[in-house]
Amino acid sequence: MAGLTGADVLAIFVKEPRPGAVKSRLAAALGAEAAAEVYRAIAEEVMRRTVPPRDEYDRIVAFDPPSARAAVGEWLGVTASALLPQPAGDIGVRMERALDELFRRGARRVALVGTDAPALGREDVRGALESLDEHDVALGPATDGGYYLIAVKRPEPELFRGIAWSSGEVLAATLDRVARLGLSVRLLSTIGDVDTVEDLAAEWVRVRPLLGQELRAEIEKTLAWKQRKIDRRG
Repeated sequence: MAGLTGADVLAIFVKEPRPGAVKSRLAAALGAEAAAEVYRAIAEEVMRRTVPPRDEYDRIVAFDPPSARAAVGEWLGVTASALLPQPAGDIGVRMERALDELFRRGARRVALVGTDAPALGREDVRGALESLDEHDVALGPATDGGYYLIAVKRPEPELFRGIAWSSGEVLAATLDRVARLGLSVRLLSTIGDVDTVEDLAAEWVRVRPLLGQELRAEIEKTLAWKQRKIDRRG
C-alpha cells in the first residue's frame, strides 16, 4: 500500500461476497446465494457513492479474507496499492489495526465504514472528516444501534476494545467510552444498514434498483410473506 502522508483517508471494510461467508442473518431468510448478491450490490453502491470529488480524500479497501486480494481488486476495480488486508480478530481488532497502519503511513484523518448502509455517500464522509477540525471523533449512527462510520484524527485503540459487537448497544457503548476518555464527538445523521430481512424491507426502496429482476422478484415474495405473517399476528 502506498504512502498517505498528509492525506485524509476513507477505509471501506469489505468481505469477498461468497455465499455462506457474508450476511448470515439475511441468509437465514433469503438463502446464502441471494444474501451474497444483496451484499455484493450494496458494497458496489457504497463504492460508487463514496468516490471522492476533486481528490478530497484517498480511498483504501480493507478486505477479508487476505487470500482474496486479487478477487476483491478485480471485483471493485481497485489497484493493489489501495488494498489493505484485514487481520484476524473481531471487527474491533480489525478497525484498530487498520487505523494503526493508516496513521503509520502518514494519514492525516481517517474515516472507517462498512458496506451495510446503501445510503452512505461522499457527503457523509466529507462531513465526518471535516468535523475532526473541532472534534476528536465523528460517529454515524445506524438505525440498529450500531454505527456505519467512525472517524478519528489519531489512533484511539480504547474505542474498539471491550465492545459487544453485532449488538444493539454498539453506539451507546462507544459513546460511553468516548466520554470516559474525555474526547469530543460529532454525531452525523442516522441512516439504515442492512443485516436482517427486516432491515432489507426498511431499505428496499434503495436496494431494489441495485438488483437483477429475478432476484428482486424472489426477495419481494419473501418480504410479502414476512409482512403477511406480521399482519396475521396483529
